[in-house]
Amino acid sequence: MQAEKINNQELLRISNLRTHFHTYEGVVTAVDGIDLEVYRGETLGVVGESGCGKSVTALSILRLLASPPAEIRGEVLFDGKNLLNMSLDEVRKIRGNSISMIFQEPMTSLNPVLTIGEQISEAIKLHQGGTRQEAWGRAVEMLRMVQIPSPEIRAKEYPHKLSGGMRQRAMIAMALSCHPKLLLADEPTTALDVTIQAQIVDLMQHLKEEFETSIVLITHNLGLIAEMARRVGVMYMGKIVEEGSVEDLFLEPLHPYTQGLLESIPWIGEKSKAGRKPLREIPGMVPGLTEMPEGCRFHPRCSRVMNICRREEPPLIQPKDGRRVLCWLWAQ
Repeated sequence: MQAEKINNQELLRISNLRTHFHTYEGVVTAVDGIDLEVYRGETLGVVGESGCGKSVTALSILRLLASPPAEIRGEVLFDGKNLLNMSLDEVRKIRGNSISMIFQEPMTSLNPVLTIGEQISEAIKLHQGGTRQEAWGRAVEMLRMVQIPSPEIRAKEYPHKLSGGMRQRAMIAMALSCHPKLLLADEPTTALDVTIQAQIVDLMQHLKEEFETSIVLITHNLGLIAEMARRVGVMYMGKIVEEGSVEDLFLEPLHPYTQGLLESIPWIGEKSKAGRKPLREIPGMVPGLTEMPEGCRFHPRCSRVMNICRREEPPLIQPKDGRRVLCWLWAQ
């Protein structure tokens, strides 16, 4: 993991964030009491299996979920102001300006009937002002900055003309076009080949240092977390079950779910006495949101389950400095 310039000044504080969806089967809770902090200049990783609520958390921060059926509660303080108490007009002035988001699938996030240059310049003109010609020139410059070849030509092309890697770079260019203070990156390297993934990671690191942007990196890729993040929160069924520095979490995972995630990753050169160390899988699957188990939500899949885990939800424990874990094993 690369060293980060952190001034320990809080930029974003999420307190008791809860996102409910009103469905025909009843109220479904996708995010259930999230508490997170993001400091200026740092990268915070949020990791977990698909369906655990990572993307909904990011969309909740920017209030990009339609209400109804979504209902967002809690507190999201950005620069000391609660985004959840603002009017939609006030939030729109922040989206794409002070806070930007890289969406998981650029082909469905980019407008297919507008050129890449039009989409980037539109955001610049909306938030930064200036003439249309100035905004277009800035859009071309941003495409050049994210290392898209022949940016003057690419700016005039539609999204379907670009490769997956170029579309992702265009999304990053759009997200950073107004020099945001905070970037929400939702699976920024998904569906890209390994070479392009490495290029996107290097690009984000470079632009982060240049613009001093804080990043919330949402992914299921622990390797990406190790490469980019300083701190990480592990998410399971709408809750943060463990939080700490990347070094601490990789060297000494506290929650059985985190341990399971790490044991399911192949490590180069790691062997047991009998030969290559076998990979371990986490049994079962993440339950549906309408099938919420009682007690600890991970207990149906946990190899260290106790009776109390089946009855009562565990408290948030701080067993060590800078560590938080939601597990009865640390409450004994």
